[in-house]
Amino acid sequence: MKNVLVTGGAGFIGSNFIRYLLHTETDIHVFNLDALTYAGSLENLKEVADDVRYSFIQANITDTEFVEQFLAKHKIDTIVHFAAESHVDRSILGPRQFIETNVMGTFSMLEAARNIWIQPQNQPLENVRFHHVSTDEVFGSLAPGEPAWTEDTPYSPNSPYAASKASSDHLVRSYGHTYGLPYTITNCSNNYGPYQFPEKLIPLIILNAIEGKPLPVYGDGQQIRDWLHVEDHCEAIHLVLTKGAVGSTYNIGGENQPANLTIVETICEILDELSPASPHKPHKNLIQFVKDRPGHDRRYDMDTHKISVELGWRPRHTLTEGLLDTINWYLAHPEWVTAIRQQQAYQGWLDANYTSR
Repeated sequence: MKNVLVTGGAGFIGSNFIRYLLHTETDIHVFNLDALTYAGSLENLKEVADDVRYSFIQANITDTEFVEQFLAKHKIDTIVHFAAESHVDRSILGPRQFIETNVMGTFSMLEAARNIWIQPQNQPLENVRFHHVSTDEVFGSLAPGEPAWTEDTPYSPNSPYAASKASSDHLVRSYGHTYGLPYTITNCSNNYGPYQFPEKLIPLIILNAIEGKPLPVYGDGQQIRDWLHVEDHCEAIHLVLTKGAVGSTYNIGGENQPANLTIVETICEILDELSPASPHKPHKNLIQFVKDRPGHDRRYDMDTHKISVELGWRPRHTLTEGLLDTINWYLAHPEWVTAIRQQQAYQGWLDANYTSR
């Protein structure tokens, strides 16, 4: 990797990956292409903004002509494609944007890579890589006792978001098989950690608890997820890029299976210990059960055997350690929270999604 294009690099996972890449690699230039929609913010990248190895470009991935020109001009050899609409709840309320960004946007990126890398073959194909970041939600939902998903599990998406990501995965594979595009795909579980947009479950619960607001929990709160610390995710992607087999897919998970209610209660317990003088203690009294979302998947579980055996990766963070690290980060960065809330209007969406439910 010499010239790396990260799409959606101003978002939660993308910005963490850019910081990880600049910290890990020395002889590299990272280009961040982001449209700066509601969940993307340059506040996430202030600490690397002046790094000579980093450049930001505000543009939309659906602009194929621009992306083609950019790939050629900067001799991009690696594309790490994060850019996506990623919130299931938002996809239920407004699915169109998910099709436009996740399906058509990925198609646009693939076309640009094909037109610059493959047709004129400006670079040897062994020197380029298209890496697509996807989700475990493409696999659907597991019943109690069912084995965890492997890379060979058939797709069965249940939400507009999951369907859009499944579609983009299929497009990437098709460009590899039909045109010879060197690609890899990773399917990750639920991410959490620093810089996550405050509408997602873990930061929403942390910030609401700190402020004494209700802690909304869908249904009975027994939906089971696998939780992956974003730093572990970044390390896994880097390993796939540097050591993973072209044309392969790798599952990435945190190796845990708590219920959502357990996550919320654990956050409350940690905050009780960190803030013993809080007027909102015990924070679990703020928990408020709300109507479940339509078609809510009951259980996810990732089999990470392949990436462990082939690349030697396992998550470094336990869930308890990761939650403590994340809570401490939010407590230590109130200025980031304020800037994000001022910059990105999301209160109306929270009201529509929780209060109106």
